[in-house]
Amino acid sequence: MELLRLSYTYILQHVSANLRAGIIALIIFLFFLLLGKFISFYIIKIILKLTSRDPSNLQNKIIQSFQNPLHYFIIILGTYWALRYLPLSAAQDIFIYKIFRCAIIILIAWGFYELAGIHSSISNQIKAKYKIDDILIPFFSKVIRFIIIALGIVLCASELNYDINGFIAGLGLGGLAFALAAKDVLANIFGGIVIITEKPFSIGDWVSTPSVEGTVEDISFRSTRFRTFAQALVTVPNSTLANEAITNWTRMGKRRLTFSLGLTYQTPREKIEICVQRIKNMLIDHTQIHNETIMVNFEKFSESSLDVFIYCFTNTTVWKEYLEVRQDVNLKIMNILEEEGVSMAFPSRSIYIETD
Repeated sequence: MELLRLSYTYILQHVSANLRAGIIALIIFLFFLLLGKFISFYIIKIILKLTSRDPSNLQNKIIQSFQNPLHYFIIILGTYWALRYLPLSAAQDIFIYKIFRCAIIILIAWGFYELAGIHSSISNQIKAKYKIDDILIPFFSKVIRFIIIALGIVLCASELNYDINGFIAGLGLGGLAFALAAKDVLANIFGGIVIITEKPFSIGDWVSTPSVEGTVEDISFRSTRFRTFAQALVTVPNSTLANEAITNWTRMGKRRLTFSLGLTYQTPREKIEICVQRIKNMLIDHTQIHNETIMVNFEKFSESSLDVFIYCFTNTTVWKEYLEVRQDVNLKIMNILEEEGVSMAFPSRSIYIETD
């Protein structure tokens, strides 16, 4: 009987101790859960409000990027301490400790991943400060994010006692087979690097190639996306673009305006000379015409007209403004011809019939 009584007492004490430890662990977890919400919704907002007075403040950017990771860090920290309070074995404690360290690595990687984003304030600040081309930001952002993810995976694997050296050696042995299988992908990646370094165009530029014509929207490791004037989205592999002639219309310093003006054969020589000189003077005095190259000459005798060649450049390269300038020039040329009493020719034939 004494043995049964002692056994019963021991069981009650043991169950009571485990129950007490479980209740305390739950209290610890709930405390850190509430603490995480308090810090995220109050302390962080107060800090952001204080640092937002200076938009270029680096501390403000870092706090914004690490706001969510910090919230989950407090919850994970509470979970870790709650589990440590439970009566677990030594092996279980070691395993929980490794999982905790892996979680910390993931949260840190998450914060830096947000910092390296394409549209993050850090990227915009670096672009504005160092005048980096728009096309470089997405490319290097993706490279940095890939490196962050790779480092996070390697560090987590190391914490879990995986053989990283063997993994890297395996990558080296399989590198040749991978390169052969993914040669097109690698060609596109190197093509993207060529486009990035030579910078034949930037995001938002109007570009034409033998493959596509449109506005550049994005460049990635594998391809470049264009928005055509019909609003279709066209994706072209970078290896194709790297081997094609690329015309960047956006980088024109001025836009060409050229055409032939056909006058009737009844126009006297003196009137042609006057019209040529007046048109040339009008272009020279025009505020939207570039004065460097202006050519107005009686060029040739066509089948049904006397052709005056007009060649000049507009100061603007914007398509809409260019059309407005061209319209103004055309109307002024028509006014000159009307004032001089000169008619423009159109394709025609004169037929002479001989009769006895």
